[in-house]
Amino acid sequence: MTTLADPVPGGRPGDLERVAALTAGLTTRGVHGVVLAYVDTAGVGRVKTIPVARLEAAAAWGVGMSPVFDTFLADDSIVTTDVLGSPDGDLRLYPDLDRLVALAGQPGWAWAPVDRVTQEGEPHPGCSRTFLRRIVARAAGEHGLAFRAAFEVEWVFGLDDAPEGEFVPAVGGPAYGAVRQVGLSDCTADLYAALAAQGVDVDQIHPEYAAGQFEVSVGALDPVAAADRSVLVRQTIRAVARRHGLRVSFSPAVVAEGVGNGGHLHLSCWREGVNLHAGGDGRYGMTAEAESFAAGVLAHLPALTAVTAPSPASYLRLRPSQWAGVFAAWGRETREAALRMVTGTTGRRAQEANMEVKPVDLAANPYLALGCVIAAGLDGLTASRALPEEVTGDPARYGPDEAAALGVRRLPVSLAGAVEEFRTDRVLRAALGPVLADAVTAVRLGEAAAVAGLDDARVAAAYRWTY
Repeated sequence: MTTLADPVPGGRPGDLERVAALTAGLTTRGVHGVVLAYVDTAGVGRVKTIPVARLEAAAAWGVGMSPVFDTFLADDSIVTTDVLGSPDGDLRLYPDLDRLVALAGQPGWAWAPVDRVTQEGEPHPGCSRTFLRRIVARAAGEHGLAFRAAFEVEWVFGLDDAPEGEFVPAVGGPAYGAVRQVGLSDCTADLYAALAAQGVDVDQIHPEYAAGQFEVSVGALDPVAAADRSVLVRQTIRAVARRHGLRVSFSPAVVAEGVGNGGHLHLSCWREGVNLHAGGDGRYGMTAEAESFAAGVLAHLPALTAVTAPSPASYLRLRPSQWAGVFAAWGRETREAALRMVTGTTGRRAQEANMEVKPVDLAANPYLALGCVIAAGLDGLTASRALPEEVTGDPARYGPDEAAALGVRRLPVSLAGAVEEFRTDRVLRAALGPVLADAVTAVRLGEAAAVAGLDDARVAAAYRWTY
């Protein structure tokens, strides 16, 4: 299945005329280079850059990149599958001109996400961005559904001159406190300005719970654009922080103990401009379809964690009673449940109602995470799954018998456990296709093996500055 958004060797109709105008505009703004960005299976952002003068050639014929990165681990070692991980072959990176933006946080640079295409001009089966676009097209074709999505972005600010490899918080003060906001007010003001200049609508930036931790919430977009935005926002945060003598980490667990960085996913289903999570006859205004979609996500959450929480460091964050959502349960505004139903404020529910998937962090490839969550929801919709009883409060208080009676299940406590769930989930593996599914399994097992025998502190340190 192809879509109109797929790259075409030689350029789609109108692309070359358009890129000429874009190049002229970038040159006028003093932009010299373009960052071509994608995210690998391990969740690491990878890039190539080109001079602005080469943008037309890149739009027409792509830029070369080895397919070996599909099986890179976070430490840059390489695992293999039966089709991936060898030194052979090449791909072409095609920039998405619709998402091209001059980087206010990096003067002289522009940025664009890429789709990966084989040398024969076919979509690469390991391209996560193409995978997400296919799932969205499938939902539209089979169910008449569209989606609005957004990732929360949490990170910590550290001092750039700290001892090598260590994390020293750049600011002190209480969680959510004014002391932190004032301490980094110049940096966060510049971040607001950079994101606005790049067309990112920001709902809020605030100090968070952990030491040196902040969060930005951004406006919702269609799924592919939402995943692109998550990558762009992190690029911008890194750049702005660097100009203030700071470094940032989006790792799920910057240190072994305490609250980590999440990347909670907000998602709502729409049909013909109507939000299916509001105005219905179901619980809290959900339609029957919204309930079934949510039930599908809930049912597949144990396997989903192999995609949404893909690092050994993820399982230092996924601990009970820390608002990480480690129990397969749902509730209205219940922050300890893995699936939180956000109804929105009276008068705004038709616009704001959505579901928040909490066991998601920023080690996840956002295209894989969002695509797999949608695939799980579509499975629930197709099967007309019933949403189980709501949970209130902290599910950690339940004993084993009570939890079983309520259908409350603890999500995997290790990456190896998540992989075992993923291996038996036919829906997710079929949605990904054999090449991507095998890459996910191989990379996750490789990450688990890379830290075997390390204590929690050393696991946290191993991934501290990777994401």
